[in-house]
Amino acid sequence: MAFLQTNIYSNVLEMEVSVNVILPQKTEKKIGTATKGNLTDVPVMYLLHGMGGNHSVWERRTSIERYVANLGMAVIMPSTELGWYTDTTYEMNYWTFISEELPKICHELFPQLTIKREKTFAVGLSMGGYGALKLGLTKPESFRAVASLSGAVNLADRIEDLLAIKGRGFWEGIFGPLENIQGSINDPIFLLDQLVASGDDVPNIFLCCGEEDFLLHGNKTMATKLTAYNIEHTFETGPGNHDWVFWDKWIQRVLEWLPLDK
Repeated sequence: MAFLQTNIYSNVLEMEVSVNVILPQKTEKKIGTATKGNLTDVPVMYLLHGMGGNHSVWERRTSIERYVANLGMAVIMPSTELGWYTDTTYEMNYWTFISEELPKICHELFPQLTIKREKTFAVGLSMGGYGALKLGLTKPESFRAVASLSGAVNLADRIEDLLAIKGRGFWEGIFGPLENIQGSINDPIFLLDQLVASGDDVPNIFLCCGEEDFLLHGNKTMATKLTAYNIEHTFETGPGNHDWVFWDKWIQRVLEWLPLDK
């Protein structure tokens, strides 16, 4: 594998943005680190961080590079600050950046990346789990599968979960009045309702959450909704809290679940 630490300029955010990238590279060694590499049509996973993290956190807190070494897949890990994958009220358009600008930049810089929906995935933890699900539900034509690890996937009905982390002023700087989240682009439940009503294909969805995690209730609600719509999905829980012990273990489960040709 090749591990690249890059800095790109975002015209949307009007600032430099750091992005870490793992690319397949064919290597031949005798010490157990041989990997396979593709030069064209490389599957790609956008791997999103949570609050308090950045472009480097998945690489530092898990063995993600080793986990994907033999999958022939690229991993894009952008920094999105505390923007919650949203076009904020303070005019920092993190959603437009992550959903539109970043994929275009990545395909310009790394032309070996696939442009096919069936080989494109979004995965994230906590805030990033919310972002990954939002990508899948608003851009179903671009993502075959999305996975949320301990994601905040039911914001509108769980305002108390947000206020347990930060004060109202922080959240309203991002989303505007909290009572307006419901029924908006920032409400994953609403996005699911809209997508189902449209008749478009829904990406495969994977949800997981620790049994001691304060976001478990919201994940159960989303899973119940997916079941009611008879949408193909996986919802799994296990011992654990909202921490890297859980995420390091479950990212491996997500990689097993992804519909890759292995």
